[in-house]
Amino acid sequence: MLGAITFPSSATPPTLRVPVLGYSNVRNSRLLKLRACLFDFPLASKIIVRNLSHSTSEAKLQKEFSNFGEVVEVKIVKDEATKKSRGYAFVQYTSQDDAMLALENMDCKYIDGRLVHVELAKPVKNTFGAYPRSSGPPPTT
Repeated sequence: MLGAITFPSSATPPTLRVPVLGYSNVRNSRLLKLRACLFDFPLASKIIVRNLSHSTSEAKLQKEFSNFGEVVEVKIVKDEATKKSRGYAFVQYTSQDDAMLALENMDCKYIDGRLVHVELAKPVKNTFGAYPRSSGPPPTT
């Protein structure tokens, strides 16, 4: 057995057993820890809603999008400095089918007087190795 995935109790993250090169014995395998969030919901179950009004609330989006299935989370992205909406939000469903149904029915519809666009949310890439967020010398104190 090359790669057996084991799912221990919910208190610990799932474990993946990978055999060490040169050994065929499963007892000589390394354990790799995986994030539990990868297994919580399917990848295509999160959608992004763009062109939202700044007055649209998470409760309003919850109500609008719960017509298509069970909504786990609604997160409106806000500016860190002003705490105002940046005009887009993420809606997480429990299943891919619900997310696709919402995408098909809510794309190019009006919410709070604005024409919104709905797409599948893309997974975030690992930011390791990315360009730094700011440039220039460090601030002096």
